[in-house]
Amino acid sequence: MSLDLEAKQRAEELSAEVSSSPLRNMAIQVHQAHRDRWKDTDDSMCRHSLSFHLHHTLRMEFFASFLYLLEQTPLVKLFAVTCEKIEGEKQFYYKAQKFYEDVEASEEGMMGDYVEISHVDLEGSRKFLSRFIGPGKAGTKCALDCGSGIGRVAKGVLLPIFETLEMCDMMEAFLLHAHEEYLGDDADRIQTYYCYNLQELAPPSKRYDVIWMQWCACHLTDRDLMQFLMRCKRSLRPNGVIIIKDNMARKGCKLDAIDGSIIRHLDIMREIIFKAGLEVLAVEKQEGFPEIIVPVWMIAMR
Repeated sequence: MSLDLEAKQRAEELSAEVSSSPLRNMAIQVHQAHRDRWKDTDDSMCRHSLSFHLHHTLRMEFFASFLYLLEQTPLVKLFAVTCEKIEGEKQFYYKAQKFYEDVEASEEGMMGDYVEISHVDLEGSRKFLSRFIGPGKAGTKCALDCGSGIGRVAKGVLLPIFETLEMCDMMEAFLLHAHEEYLGDDADRIQTYYCYNLQELAPPSKRYDVIWMQWCACHLTDRDLMQFLMRCKRSLRPNGVIIIKDNMARKGCKLDAIDGSIIRHLDIMREIIFKAGLEVLAVEKQEGFPEIIVPVWMIAMR
């Protein structure tokens, strides 16, 4: 496989920026090894072979170079550097899909090693959401839970407020567990289960009072997140709001090479929201989490 044209152009644009980076050292090593191997060939073949080897090295060291880009560039166009396909999916999304295939459909699975803070998380979400519900604010007819998992947020935050709910998650096993076991009698109030990746979901127009996105924006590239927020904007009812609750980097962006998630600094998230044509209504940090955990912030927008 080869990088697409846009990624090639991006790599060329960044060549000047990496003069003092690990990528430069890597390129020098490749160049020297090449010269030693091909010292008796003509210059034209030498240049062609170097190009091939450098291309191969950059591709094989994808995540190393990707991490460098995230640290150096305020707003990275992730779609340009995650274009390589694995089993029909972008590498960025493939890793997330494979990771969650091994996650248990339970609260422990949803919260990882931090299930003990679930109640603190839910309480913080309820308080934040209450600021945007009521007369002259968002209604309580229907909400959409994005990246819903087994319905932990649906059960603890959304169902006590809204008449009906819709849930979306890319893992069918999570949605089945939510409907058949976890939500109990409240499962009857779930109008629709969407088994979709968010980058592919087109929510119905003007249907939701609240769209809740918790720990799923981190699994969308910058472009796909922006475009999904634009689609969400069209699906809001009057005074409706979109709420993102997610990990936020203390500086720049950080990539988790295991599950493919990306955590962005709050300012970068604001920029994506702005580019999606949305206005930030409020921003609040989730309190009560251990210091060892990456900061979690809540952002309301419309």
